[in-house]
Amino acid sequence: MSQIPDNTPIIVGVGQASERRDGANYTALSPMDLAGNALAAAIKDSGEDVATHIDTIAAIRQFEISSEIAVAPFGKSNNPPRSIGHRVGANPERAILEITGGQGPQKLVGELAQEIADGKSDMAAIAGSEAISTMLMHLKSGDKPNAPKADWSEEISGDLEDRGYGLEGQFDRALLKNGFTGPVTGYALFDNARRHKLGVHVADYQAQIGALFAPFTDVAAANPHAASPKSLTSDTIATMSDKNRMISHPYLRHMVSRDQVNQGAAIILCSARKARELDIAENKWVYIHAVTCAKEASIMGRSDLSACASAVNVVQEAFNIAGQGVDDDSPLTMRDMCYLDLYSCFSFPVFTIMEAFNLRHDDKRGLTLTGGLPYFGGAGNNYSSHAIVEAVIRARRDPKAFAWVGANGGAMSKYACGIYSTRPTRWDIGRYNLMADTQRSFEVAEEYDGEAIVESYTIAPNKRGAVASIIARTADDMRVAAMINQDASDVMQHLSDDQAIGRSVSISHLGKGVHNFIF
Repeated sequence: MSQIPDNTPIIVGVGQASERRDGANYTALSPMDLAGNALAAAIKDSGEDVATHIDTIAAIRQFEISSEIAVAPFGKSNNPPRSIGHRVGANPERAILEITGGQGPQKLVGELAQEIADGKSDMAAIAGSEAISTMLMHLKSGDKPNAPKADWSEEISGDLEDRGYGLEGQFDRALLKNGFTGPVTGYALFDNARRHKLGVHVADYQAQIGALFAPFTDVAAANPHAASPKSLTSDTIATMSDKNRMISHPYLRHMVSRDQVNQGAAIILCSARKARELDIAENKWVYIHAVTCAKEASIMGRSDLSACASAVNVVQEAFNIAGQGVDDDSPLTMRDMCYLDLYSCFSFPVFTIMEAFNLRHDDKRGLTLTGGLPYFGGAGNNYSSHAIVEAVIRARRDPKAFAWVGANGGAMSKYACGIYSTRPTRWDIGRYNLMADTQRSFEVAEEYDGEAIVESYTIAPNKRGAVASIIARTADDMRVAAMINQDASDVMQHLSDDQAIGRSVSISHLGKGVHNFIF
């Protein structure tokens, strides 16, 4: 270790905090309290009192501050990174509020590690949290936003580098106007397109999702921080019931990310020089072998709704980078990874990585370190912080082993991944790669009348029954979004019977970008 260059970035502390509303020690913590507790746990994990040495804190946005239309009903901090730091006695020179997206924690590990390698920082922390379960409890109990019993508002002085929401080009307005309500309907489109490409019937595809996710539930059941620590059988996951209703075809409730969580996680990085100065034990040091990330085109601009090439490229590039400086400098592969966490908000991101790197759902290594977003919990933009914490813990227990973490934002819109090990590595070759964004392959027909071929679809129940939404390809090779409600029972039947994709539909523009369709 004495030969490790002083500017080598390492992870020296990780921590998590959580509470469940049915737990004996539930205290209804605010998001900032949960994040502060997680950072305190990371400081304790480092083995030294490092709080006053942290020069940079990057905070992950909670859902209530992740878009212009998001609402924080019980208030919010005006400066989340400094609110979190204040709870542990840290007053960093630099405070960052990262953009929206689940790629954020993993991307920040690479960015801040590079800052350390370049001598611009000595010690940095990443922290984030969600307290959605507690927020909903207050709302359901009659605690009114305009006169709340809970008050999570904070005013704290100090500079803030607010990077904005970062949602530009992520979601097409045409989708929002035609029944698509957010990521869940976007992912449903992807999985239905993939299912059609494979020639798999809906029920059989749901059974595949059940087989994929059942082992995840076993991991969640053993995780003390899991929001739903309960093992489920593949049949339970794949069978519709009162407790497993349809969310957005083909997804049932047990197949989608669980957002009602109270969870926080934090990561502390520093230079090897700083670790030596603070006498941080070498058995705490975990090296960052690669971090890569890239942005995909918007849903309607993608070349293939059944795949995500940018995510695959990001992962392959991480293996290429991590192989440099290791043994014979040959590229690493997924086979070299001893521990894996595939981002699992829905099945599609998991299937995408599995197919590209020849993984099976019953891989003996397991595909999650936490239990996955539907079972451990989808802690908003901060989930991958928890995965990185678990990767660091595994790496420390198993010296020289590699751990891989995938992180995903939006509707497979932004992908990042990282590779970790106690095996030393140098940072003079560039281990953080912010790769080029994927460009659009298709343009959108905002106002269209005529025939088109269905590429994918979903059916989303709502209070009025259900809305069916499609993406279709026009004769002049543009994409158009359209929808129909449950009153069109014959159209709904065609969709439910899996007779839609590849068929011609007649699309009518109803005004302001809203389209109707019939077979």
